[in-house]
Amino acid sequence: MDLWFSDYHADQIKMSVKVKNQLLGEQTEFQRIDVFDSDELGRFLSSDGKIVFSEKDGFIYDEMIVHVPMAVHPNVKNVLVLGGGDGGVLRMLARYDGIECMDVTEPDQRFVEVCREFFPAIASSLDDPRVRFYHIDGLKFLRTKQGEYDLIINDAIDPLGHKAGLFTREFYGNCYRALKEDGIMVYQHGSPFYEGDEESCRLMHNKASHSFPISRVYQAHIPTCSSGYWLFGFASKKYHPLRDFDGARWESYGIETDYYTPNLHRGAFMLPKYVEDMLREEEGRKERMNL
Repeated sequence: MDLWFSDYHADQIKMSVKVKNQLLGEQTEFQRIDVFDSDELGRFLSSDGKIVFSEKDGFIYDEMIVHVPMAVHPNVKNVLVLGGGDGGVLRMLARYDGIECMDVTEPDQRFVEVCREFFPAIASSLDDPRVRFYHIDGLKFLRTKQGEYDLIINDAIDPLGHKAGLFTREFYGNCYRALKEDGIMVYQHGSPFYEGDEESCRLMHNKASHSFPISRVYQAHIPTCSSGYWLFGFASKKYHPLRDFDGARWESYGIETDYYTPNLHRGAFMLPKYVEDMLREEEGRKERMNL
C-alpha cells in the first residue's frame, strides 16, 4: 500500500509526497514532530502537519536567509538565531570565519535531538564552538539584550503557534534594541500567494517597516514551501540590501553555494507587482496592533 504525506497549503489545496516510511512520530510539549523518508525529497521533517525542511530543498532557505545579510553587512561578529534548532542556518553561518559568536534560542529541546539523530549533516554545526544554545523562548531572551548583535535571524516557523511571540509588535521593537547601531535583522516572511497566508505577510511587513528605517522584502523559489514561493524580510538600522551590497567582498570569502549568487541577490529584490502593491499598502498604513 502506498503511503503519502499531505501538507495543506490552503483549505482546498495540498501538496502530497509519496514516502517510503515514517521514521518518527512524536508529540512534544510544543509541537507534533514527524520525520519521513522519500525517494524524491529524501528525508523531511514536519511540524504540526507542515513541512519544515527537506534534504532536497532545505539548502535554498538556509542560503537565502544567511548569505543575503552577510553580503551586505561588512563586519558581522555576533549573531542571534531565533528558532534555529535544526542547525541549517548555523551550517551556513559557520562558513564565515569572521563570526565570533552564534547564540541560538530553541525552546523545544526534543526538536534539536530529533534533528541531530535524523539529519546529522544539517545539524553538524550545532557543535561549532562558537555556538551558545539557550532552550528558552526567543522573545524572553531578547528582553534582556541591548546593542549586542550585528545580525539577528528569525528562523521561527509559526506566527500562530508556540512561537507566535516572535511575530508581535514587541518582538520587532526588542530586535531593534538588541541590534548594534548598524545591525540587520532578517526573517522568513512566508508566502503571499494564498489568501490565508497573505494577512500574516501583511502584518509582518507592517510592523517591520514601522520599526526600522530600512525594511525590504526578497524572494526565493522553495518547492516544499506554500505555493513554492517564499518571501524573506530584511530590516536594518543602517544598511540597504542593494545600495550597500558588496558582491565582490562576498565572493572573496570563497564560500561555495548551490543557490545563492551575487546576481541572484540583486534579482531576489525584484518582486512581482501584486507583492509590491501589498507591501506599499502596509508601509502607508498606520501600524497595526494585532499579532
